[in-house]
Amino acid sequence: MVKKRVSREQDGGESPLKALRSELDMSQEEFGRSIGTTARTISRWEAGDTVPTFTIAQMKALDRLLKLKGRTIQDLPDDFGPRGRLPQPE
Repeated sequence: MVKKRVSREQDGGESPLKALRSELDMSQEEFGRSIGTTARTISRWEAGDTVPTFTIAQMKALDRLLKLKGRTIQDLPDDFGPRGRLPQPE
């Protein structure tokens, strides 16, 4: 059975990760490359298809990006998935 993706309008809005990436004025490809992953992975994280997991090296890279905007890791939400999106049953 194929799972149907919930649209952004239905799920309650943009993911905090996408908002951060937009604030940094980066494409998914640029953001992914800067933290050591792929644009496809960033897309899946933003859509809530997979749960974001970061290596130590990726967290350090993310910290460097945040510092450019005067922010820290502590400013990030605990969940990067789309706001209001509930886990879909298996």
